[in-house]
Amino acid sequence: MAIYWAVVFTILGMVFGSFFNVLSDRLPARKSIIAPPSHCPQCGIKLKIFDLIPVFSYIFLHGRCRYCGASIPKRVFLVELTTGAIFLVLYLFFGLSTELGIGLFYFSVLLLILITDLEHQLILNIIIYPVAIIVLVINALTPSLSFTPAFFNGLLGGGVGLVLFLLIFLVSRGGIGLGDVKMAGLMGLMLGLPGVLVGIFIGIVVGGIVASVALLTKRKKGRQAIPFGPFLSLGTMAALLWGQNILDWYLGFFSF
Repeated sequence: MAIYWAVVFTILGMVFGSFFNVLSDRLPARKSIIAPPSHCPQCGIKLKIFDLIPVFSYIFLHGRCRYCGASIPKRVFLVELTTGAIFLVLYLFFGLSTELGIGLFYFSVLLLILITDLEHQLILNIIIYPVAIIVLVINALTPSLSFTPAFFNGLLGGGVGLVLFLLIFLVSRGGIGLGDVKMAGLMGLMLGLPGVLVGIFIGIVVGGIVASVALLTKRKKGRQAIPFGPFLSLGTMAALLWGQNILDWYLGFFSF
């Protein structure tokens, strides 16, 4: 039975990954996510069902449109594969539980934010604001779950994340965007306090490592901006799963 559900959640994740690709393309452009139906952006031909099978269609078509031969972005394949892996990991981590449902929602949102910021350097209000309200409702309805903070702790975490990044925004004079400020607030709602500090710390460390490697390998020049949202998303994911363990490990250095 465990293998059955593992396969189900992996396939479900791939399907959702395909949908996230659509959202990441259309939401920043303010296009409908319903119409027109999926089509090749080069030749405009409406894609058939067998052109849209997550992961497998990309492999069988060798990453090209069946009709005009135009290249399909590798991001399409990677997002579908990654989402399938994330859904599988969350099932193995939480099993069939309320935590699993919340985790799937949170990680889906975080992955979508990661993709849109990486592709378009945008953290969209149409994602942040509705999700913030949903997270507040989840915190209010699930106070006994270790995975979610209590309602007021979530508000406190959201306030800390928002104020901290607003100060960074003002001091850095545009070193980060307002989208990052809002993202930090959403992180706090999801993680509470001190979880938000753990998530931000992980995001800063990972972002710093990636930026340093990009500069050393000359993939980025000194003045080229590197979107910070993806690292905040990754930091939130890590804190959601292992935040308390990471915090205990860190505090262990100060115990005598």
